[in-house]
Amino acid sequence: MVIPVLSRYGPAALESVMVHASPSSPRPEDDTHFGFETVRLGQKQALVDDVFHKVADRYDVMNDFMSMGLHRAWKDVLVSMVKPPGNRPFRHLDVAGGTGDVAFRVAQAGGPETDVTILDINGDMLRVGEARAARHRVPGHLTFVEANAEDLPLPDNSFDAYTIAFGIRNVPRIERALAEAYRVLKRGGRFLCLEFSIVNLPGLDKIYEAYSFTAIPAMGKAVTGDGQPYRYLVESIRKFPHPETFRDMIEDAGFRRATYTRLTGGVVAIHSGWKL
Repeated sequence: MVIPVLSRYGPAALESVMVHASPSSPRPEDDTHFGFETVRLGQKQALVDDVFHKVADRYDVMNDFMSMGLHRAWKDVLVSMVKPPGNRPFRHLDVAGGTGDVAFRVAQAGGPETDVTILDINGDMLRVGEARAARHRVPGHLTFVEANAEDLPLPDNSFDAYTIAFGIRNVPRIERALAEAYRVLKRGGRFLCLEFSIVNLPGLDKIYEAYSFTAIPAMGKAVTGDGQPYRYLVESIRKFPHPETFRDMIEDAGFRRATYTRLTGGVVAIHSGWKL
């Protein structure tokens, strides 16, 4: 299967390239969840794709509304943990990063030899990120790749850091995505995942639950004309593994020193692991 790399930004040119990836075929008898629904594993990716096709053009606006702007601070903390150096080559992979929010922060925090690959399975999300990169003249080298997190068309041991923000819960086979993250990282490379978690402050948990299931779909309908994709996104948060369970999954993929840090009372957590 041929996977298109939408574009590569450098200091002087924009070029089109192509990369190849082998297909990933889940066993048809396996079931998984799509929000609160049970679906065949082979169906989930198409259903998730449809959600993000619908919200791509308003995705960043809705993130501001839904998180009251907090997603910006959470992403700043994530990138502060990446710590791209300013004085040597650094290769970074941001998965499910279509609109570029995390990737652009990494590029701006690094030096002239920072190379950032933005990978997403959804071409509409990448189209938005590509337009933003051109509009804001983001520094560094940016490559946009349309591909599946479960089957990365990238060489072994090639990246210094891997981030995925609010994306891994949408992957049908999380274990496969973690294994791929481990494969493409260099020895000494770091895996970082920013994801919604379980609120652990009494009182806040009930407020957050009511806000999520009532206000967020209503805001989605008001801003984008369709509240259903945002109901799925809320439901998918509830189906994501408990932070301790996800930490164990990271370790099972081969990572060492797996930890997580809760932010904003546990609304989100940043999970970390090292390829040592």
